[in-house]
Amino acid sequence: MGAEGTPIRIAAYADIHAHADLRGRLRGELESVNDQADVLVLAGDLTFFGAIEEARVLIEELHGLQIPIIGILGNHDFELSQEDSIRQAMIEAGVIMLDGGIHVVDVRGERVGFAGVKGFCGGFGDRLVAPFGEAALKAFVRVGQIEAEKFSDALHRLRVTDPVDHVVAVVHYAPIRDTVVGESMDLWPFLGNSSLCEPIDRHGADVVFHGHAHYGSPFGRTPGGIPVYNVARPLVRTPIVHYLTPKSASIAV
Repeated sequence: MGAEGTPIRIAAYADIHAHADLRGRLRGELESVNDQADVLVLAGDLTFFGAIEEARVLIEELHGLQIPIIGILGNHDFELSQEDSIRQAMIEAGVIMLDGGIHVVDVRGERVGFAGVKGFCGGFGDRLVAPFGEAALKAFVRVGQIEAEKFSDALHRLRVTDPVDHVVAVVHYAPIRDTVVGESMDLWPFLGNSSLCEPIDRHGADVVFHGHAHYGSPFGRTPGGIPVYNVARPLVRTPIVHYLTPKSASIAV
């Protein structure tokens, strides 16, 4: 809670997949968080085919928001190799874009730190793909390892280098298996990577948001008990709001 005893409200949404046909339709979904939340997180797949024109549609739909917005890119945003332009357009529109970085928002006297990376696929637990064999497979695995290392560094900064009162972890790919349940099991290795989960539990976070698994499950927990929300728009249909309270005791609606 903040100095006035009010919970800190973090709204999150992912897989918006903005395109021309959604112009005017997203605004109602997104503007509702003005009254429901103190910060909005956009957990990747901001666009449909990764076109800068699609990003501009989303920016138009975000125009009425009056709260801070924290975002990351998702795999769709890389499709046309315009990810740098998409990221820059979002930044110019006032969205804080993370890619291994951190951002701190002061909410009623409490420091809320956000750490975000896109992440990558690779599987979970004892089914995590190992870097063995062909160079191509090792390169594939290394992408996920690099994302996890960037994530770990960001979380470490929020816990040790520049400590905050609350830590919000944001990824696009799922960090745990539980929130991809509902998807075809054949797809699970391509929906997330448990290497992202290890630094979350090691450094600690109050809450984790991800997307990507459109037909997965909306909620799960890390092995350490940290709440994880799958906020993919096709699954949840409206931004999810998580409430932060003192000493990481939290409730959600």
